[in-house]
Amino acid sequence: MESLAKNVVWHQAAVTRELRQELNGHRAVNLWFTGLSGSGKSTIAHAVEEHLFRAGCRTFVFDGDNVRHGLCSDLDFSESGRSENIRRIAEMVKLFLEVGVIALTAFISPLREDRQRVRELLGEDFIEIYCQCSLDVCEGRDVKGLYRKAREGKIQNYTGISSPYEEPVHPDLVLDTGTSPLETCIAKVLSLLKTRQVI
Repeated sequence: MESLAKNVVWHQAAVTRELRQELNGHRAVNLWFTGLSGSGKSTIAHAVEEHLFRAGCRTFVFDGDNVRHGLCSDLDFSESGRSENIRRIAEMVKLFLEVGVIALTAFISPLREDRQRVRELLGEDFIEIYCQCSLDVCEGRDVKGLYRKAREGKIQNYTGISSPYEEPVHPDLVLDTGTSPLETCIAKVLSLLKTRQVI
């Protein structure tokens, strides 16, 4: 019996990504914010989105917690669960890029191998932004008390405590989120987008 999967073919739309980008007035890219929990990924991603949105850009932020409520609610926090979480996000981002959107993603994404797979999937549209922040500072910002619970053994596989975080080797941008003000970080991201002729 023939597999139905063999009959799944990518449909080329008449309205192309290039046409959408022209309408939007900017290129579509993915800003992939990575770093420890508490390093400022979501805060910076949403703040950058606000600036871009006010400038008339089409944007969307994929936030780690929000995605875990729906698209990836069936996944655990094991290494394989996290890798599948990142794989699904990357595929979703790829679709948003076809729509001409600037997609901002805020995920710990602790493993280099997973981030490399995203880079290979998205190519030049992938901009890796490392939110560099010491574990001490991140723990000090821990409003949910998750680091404390991880140190008490109440949460397993917690990045930075019982699970590793592999720093990016060659990120497109490094933000010192432990000492730099939010506005400085935003300005650096926007400057990079202008340099790359995204906006």
